Amino acid sequence: MTTATFPAAPDVDARFAAAARPLAAVTGAEIHSPLIKGGHARYANLDYGASAPALSVVSAYLNEILPYYASVHRGAGYASQISTSVYENARDIVRDFVGGRPDDSVIFTRNTTDSLNLLAGCLPLQDGRPAGEVIYLDIEHHANLLPWQNVPHRSVVAAPTLAATIDRLRDELARGGVSLLAVTGASNVTGEILPIRALAALAHEYGARIVVDAAQLAPHRRIDIAADDVDYLAFSGHKLYAPFGTGVLVGRTDWLDAGTPHLAGGGAVRDARLDSVSWTTGPARHEGGSPNVLGAAALARATQVIAELDPAQWYAHEDAIRSFLVEGLQRIEGVTVHQIFADSSLADGQPGAGTIGVVNFSVEGYDAGLVAAYLSAEHGIGLRDGRFCAHPLLKRLGLPAGSLRASFGLGSRLEDAERLLAGLRQLRQTGLGWDYVVDAGRWVPANDTRSYPHWAPNTPGTAGAAPCTLD
Repeated sequence: MTTATFPAAPDVDARFAAAARPLAAVTGAEIHSPLIKGGHARYANLDYGASAPALSVVSAYLNEILPYYASVHRGAGYASQISTSVYENARDIVRDFVGGRPDDSVIFTRNTTDSLNLLAGCLPLQDGRPAGEVIYLDIEHHANLLPWQNVPHRSVVAAPTLAATIDRLRDELARGGVSLLAVTGASNVTGEILPIRALAALAHEYGARIVVDAAQLAPHRRIDIAADDVDYLAFSGHKLYAPFGTGVLVGRTDWLDAGTPHLAGGGAVRDARLDSVSWTTGPARHEGGSPNVLGAAALARATQVIAELDPAQWYAHEDAIRSFLVEGLQRIEGVTVHQIFADSSLADGQPGAGTIGVVNFSVEGYDAGLVAAYLSAEHGIGLRDGRFCAHPLLKRLGLPAGSLRASFGLGSRLEDAERLLAGLRQLRQTGLGWDYVVDAGRWVPANDTRSYPHWAPNTPGTAGAAPCTLD
């Protein structure tokens, strides 16, 4: 196998030394990607924000428990008892990871989207009608936007600064009649962090509760919902270095125990009759059917590994990659780095608590999807392009057709960022090195003859392409 030669890990100053090596081992870190002109390159995974690779420790743990996999809550057999114990113990592990209160409910779901839809079905009622409205910003991921459109709601346009945005939320809350403030912990588009402790205090000041979409925040920052006085928190295992589609909703029990069961079925009932049912309370109320025990176990194990990280080392590793990448992008003519708030840490180029390992950018004169296809085919780099399930935000950023997102984490290294910068510099200097066409809504190399694993489909880049197109 021929391996392509790319720039070695950059010789950089001490500011970036913390990112010279991965902070944790992840499964698949050394896989190689075939290049369109021949040869292979180590796959530079800069798409952690979509789905992060599994921690190697988690992969090993799954291999250890898989022989004992069996149905939970439904069997007296040895394997069933072990699986049930693993599943229920995962709740305590996850609760501790996010600093949950002892009586907080921990409900396993399919993903963050599922968790927030579940909560939307548990909003309090008064005389059969919603007791209040939900407030959310226009910068939200669809997971924290679309569920609230089915209930009384108000959307608030974020201001050019975080400080002014908080003022707008205060004004809206002061109008009264709000039951829930729904906010993201960190933008999935730009990586900017919102001040959840301050927002929780603001919501409570006006008699509302707060839910935080922590899908992007949890893999990058310590969370303590008791200390921050957050009522509900949702996040996903697949972004937290745990395979399988498992999400979790952690929060106060009263709304959850009184809300409509999220999935009607076995395990969610006290007693079922032919034409009526008596529902149970607690997590089981919303976990009808056979649960994803391996997904819950993987998520719990991943949180244990992350909880053991030294925060200073963790944040320094990520901030070094981000600063190096942002500074490099800003030096390439025709490349623009995007942000929402002028007072986020990106404004002065300094690393800090204001951003996570997500960088959004565009390249003048090129469709984002074409750039992503070029980086993959010619440089072995994977990143995300499109509108990131945040269409209103992309429109307000002036990017209605989409942009590019590089995201990274524990398994990343500075070399990944330098590979991306080198690929973009080459694009600006010499242009594309291959012809590309649109197939099933995505840019792909023309006449692509690269080989893939024997078990993979022949067209993995276009099969099942998401129908996220402009009108």
